[in-house]
Amino acid sequence: MKSVLVQCEQLSVTLGGMKVLEGVTLQVLEGDFLGIIGPNGGGKTTFLRTILGLQSPSSGSVRVFGLPPGRSPGRIGYVPQRLFFDREFPISVRDLVMMGRLSKKKLFQHYNPLDRQKSDEAMQLAGLERLSEHRIGSLSGGELQRALIARALAGEPELLLLDEPTASIDPQMKSSIYDLLERLKKKLTIILVSHDTSTISRYVESIVELNVTLERHDLSSVYRPEGALFPNSL
Repeated sequence: MKSVLVQCEQLSVTLGGMKVLEGVTLQVLEGDFLGIIGPNGGGKTTFLRTILGLQSPSSGSVRVFGLPPGRSPGRIGYVPQRLFFDREFPISVRDLVMMGRLSKKKLFQHYNPLDRQKSDEAMQLAGLERLSEHRIGSLSGGELQRALIARALAGEPELLLLDEPTASIDPQMKSSIYDLLERLKKKLTIILVSHDTSTISRYVESIVELNVTLERHDLSSVYRPEGALFPNSL
């Protein structure tokens, strides 16, 4: 029997007096490749932030690996939608990817050969070997997204959360990132946020749509929990 990695029961989140998520009941099982779709401002990023423990529910409950959110950081990899940084800052792709190992380290503990090995493996998987010593400020949008995915993979996560990983990149690079995720789904549980419904439907195994009555579309059935209405939000 597959383990339940994420369990939401009547989850609601309120931001600035506005309900962003309301009455969400959802399970994510080990090995799932789940797509989260919906319009801008539909609560997709808030849902990921709640799983990560960065946003507290206003009501209901969330369990991640059977624990409250934020208690399993070494088991979750996260790829944000945007990375704001000084493009002149002297940090290499390798340096960025190595940061994914910090969840395995104690405070002030130095990197060791295993950290370097896992970072090299992540860069190889993401196709970044030739760019390992390049500054991240020199990367294209698609290359930077691959580096962020590699950073998440370096931490050896069991659950990978991706927030719009293909936003604002060219079609060829977008296709290469989806091909990478196609390989990763064989070993990881993945939750992918996107507004690109037509594209992700070719890759994910099921889809949850936010900002309407919650609908989970599987390959063979449609799962519709009650009381899961997502109003417009920031």
